[in-house]
Amino acid sequence: MIYMMGFWVLDFANNAVQGPARAMMADLSGKHGCNAGNLIFAFWMAFGNILGYSSGAIGGWHRWFPFLMTNSCCESCANLKGAFMIAVVFLSLCLTVTLLCAKEMSLSELNPSGSWQEDSGFFSVLKAFKRLPAGMPSVLIVTSLTWLAWFPFLLYDTDWMGREIFHGDPDGTKAEVDAYNQGVQKGAFGLLLNSIVLGISSMFLEPICRKFTSRIVWVIGNFTLFIAMVIVIIPSMASSKVNNGNYKSAVVGELDGGKIGALVIFAVLGFPLAILYSIPFASASQLAINEGGNRQGLCIGILNISIVVPQVIVALGAGPWDAIFGTGNIPAFAVSSVIALVGGFVALAVLPKPP
Repeated sequence: MIYMMGFWVLDFANNAVQGPARAMMADLSGKHGCNAGNLIFAFWMAFGNILGYSSGAIGGWHRWFPFLMTNSCCESCANLKGAFMIAVVFLSLCLTVTLLCAKEMSLSELNPSGSWQEDSGFFSVLKAFKRLPAGMPSVLIVTSLTWLAWFPFLLYDTDWMGREIFHGDPDGTKAEVDAYNQGVQKGAFGLLLNSIVLGISSMFLEPICRKFTSRIVWVIGNFTLFIAMVIVIIPSMASSKVNNGNYKSAVVGELDGGKIGALVIFAVLGFPLAILYSIPFASASQLAINEGGNRQGLCIGILNISIVVPQVIVALGAGPWDAIFGTGNIPAFAVSSVIALVGGFVALAVLPKPP
């Protein structure tokens, strides 16, 4: 229960920070435009992901901080606590920098007349649904579909590595548990590769969007996810063929074709993830700017809702869906591929075209 509450608070904090941070980035982008601001934001998210996934991919925290190991906390548990400890240090550092360096004026100072109050408060988000900028409903629909396609992989990618690729079992024998833990660790390394590609892609997205428009780039991102989710079955089948349905030692860490293929998929998915981290938010900011630019925070807050709802759906439904077939995470990934394909065609049909 303590773990679940801690995870809930962490997820709440993540969503609470994302909206204001992105709105501030769009406000500060100035003449460079909200596209550039959100791409910079995506780049720094990738940089943070690289540090975070590096801490998860490193398996030496129990040696560097031996006090983390106890009679009830093994090496894997100590490594997890070490990664969390580093996260607390970085969160404290970032919070301190933000409080000291981020300067902004309150709305009452900007507009002493008080007209700003009509857009303040919790219920302003609900009211904003009635007066969204033109094109915003389409952005919300495509964002929801895109995240609905992404969340099965984002939530279960390391578990997929541990179960389908390394043939481990967290509830099995010691050898199976070790294999599962190694798969999860390699999955964290795959996410590290993913973040590197994400950061590099973020630097090139703006010129790509200028050439092809952000609408087409968003569609390309969805189709890329579709292809990747279809290909996911290949390393899974290759690894299962080697395994022949029985557990074989994966603890030695030898990288066969299936495992290398899985890491390549992690890396390639960095490109569509860079699109997802920047273009929907840039689109929402631009639509708000087109209608006066005074509701960016509300638009991004509503956009955040279209992200959280798919997350809840996947979190509640993916596990039972996988259990129906009894084949690990592949059924959820199959649904993900279908939704990504549908989302790509919907984006092509409904997203507002550039003037």
